[in-house]
Amino acid sequence: MKSLLLAAGLALGLATVAVAEPVEYDLDPSHSQIVFHYSHLGFSTTTGMFSGFNGKIMFDAEKPADSSVAVSFPAKSLFTGWDERTAHFLTEDFFGADKNPDITFKSTSIEVTGEKTGKITGDLTMNGITKPVVLDATMTQMGEHPMMKKPWVGFEATTTVKRTDFDMGMYAPYVGDDVTIAISIEAAKAE
Repeated sequence: MKSLLLAAGLALGLATVAVAEPVEYDLDPSHSQIVFHYSHLGFSTTTGMFSGFNGKIMFDAEKPADSSVAVSFPAKSLFTGWDERTAHFLTEDFFGADKNPDITFKSTSIEVTGEKTGKITGDLTMNGITKPVVLDATMTQMGEHPMMKKPWVGFEATTTVKRTDFDMGMYAPYVGDDVTIAISIEAAKAE
């Protein structure tokens, strides 16, 4: 959920690019998604998704660990595939979308772990509560977008959060407290 990865991928794989100062990248909202899943009573795995969100990455090629990422998206962009579930998740029982309309992630540090991998630590805010989260990120590709003809980058990241940490623990532990999150994003060099 939250959002997030770009800096990781950038911080990870762009280290070989010769750039004298940080370069800004904007998330492509049409090709950036956050998918989450959790156990439903042990009988099934239930999935939801957020998409259409905004964010920026400042990438420092000379010092990738000094890069940063910030992402924000409306809780009401949630899609679960079942209207009644989506409506319930947006209530105060879970996301509290009326009082806390936005979910945000802002990096606080980046640890480069490989040529294209890294750990992005940041503050995730959901339901009006902020907690630290670590994203395991991988840069999937960097280069010129074949249609847009401008620098483009893609990232994937994963993490797991506890619903109860964000006052979203209804039905826990029967409905899983651990929520696994998979993030896939693209970003374009800002103009």
